[in-house]
Amino acid sequence: MRPTYLSFALLLLPALAQADVQSDAVETILGDHILPGFEQLAGTAQNLANTATEHCDPTSQDLKVAYGAAFDAWVSVSHLRFGPTEVDDRAFALAFWPDSRGATPRALNSLIAAQDPVVASVADYSEVSIAARGFYAMEFLLFDDAISRAGDAQYHCALVQTVSADIAATTQNIYAGWQSGFTQELRQPSADGTYRSTAEVSQELFKALSTGLQFTSDTRLGRPLGSFDRPRPKRAEAHRSGRSAQHVMLSLTALRDLAARLAGGDAELAARLDARFQTAMSQLKALNDPSFASVADPQSRLKVEVLQQSVDAIRATVRDELGPTLGVAAGFNALDGD
Repeated sequence: MRPTYLSFALLLLPALAQADVQSDAVETILGDHILPGFEQLAGTAQNLANTATEHCDPTSQDLKVAYGAAFDAWVSVSHLRFGPTEVDDRAFALAFWPDSRGATPRALNSLIAAQDPVVASVADYSEVSIAARGFYAMEFLLFDDAISRAGDAQYHCALVQTVSADIAATTQNIYAGWQSGFTQELRQPSADGTYRSTAEVSQELFKALSTGLQFTSDTRLGRPLGSFDRPRPKRAEAHRSGRSAQHVMLSLTALRDLAARLAGGDAELAARLDARFQTAMSQLKALNDPSFASVADPQSRLKVEVLQQSVDAIRATVRDELGPTLGVAAGFNALDGD
């Protein structure tokens, strides 16, 4: 019997239904996850720049609160490393870390020692070493015992103000990039666009989720853990400002939201993922260790290792269950790029 048009249509129905589910997921991720996140980042970064114009002293509580709010907003979208975030290395301009060679303190010390006039112009400052820009440079300027007190106070003030203004300009450019066209790239994939199909958009979002989890496990937790014989608490992210554990929580919160939206068409999978996220977040809260200093103690270290294992369990569920649901190949590596 020859196949009929109806039989072909019936065969296509599951694929069409899956495409509709993915298209709906993309829309909700854009409207409720991506765009609000970058809007929050741009707004808090501008508030940081405004605050720095009046309160540039490293001891200013107003400045530190504004810095913390902007940094929180960045960490909450830091897994979205594609599109406008990657243009002109904007993500690195906001977050040059890990810095295994100590480039950030070197670059800042060089500027301060020379009283480099580049700080007089935000546009000119965008051309300096990327290590002297962004949130980690600000952490040194506000919280590092040596750099927060180094050099002439007036120059230090100008440096704080310019770094803050540079952060604000970078975040505004990212948000403008989403508003001016990249959103449509995700909503309406086309043969000559960045994404040729909704499936490719879903793969990009899957990459963001997978890479975000990997970064949290391998870097945010793995770096301070080091090895049993040689723990490295001073390698924890933002340990000077006591934000290390907070960054893990912010990341897990954002990734939990993204995972739920990607798995929205499969209620059972969404529930399994949510339970795994809840386990990791509860373990993190129980640590009560803002900078992961406890990794130097064998008993406390074990709790951080268990937390890392819980994050890896989320990664495994994402890879083995969510990936196939979205049509991402089992062997796909989130860090391989395209």
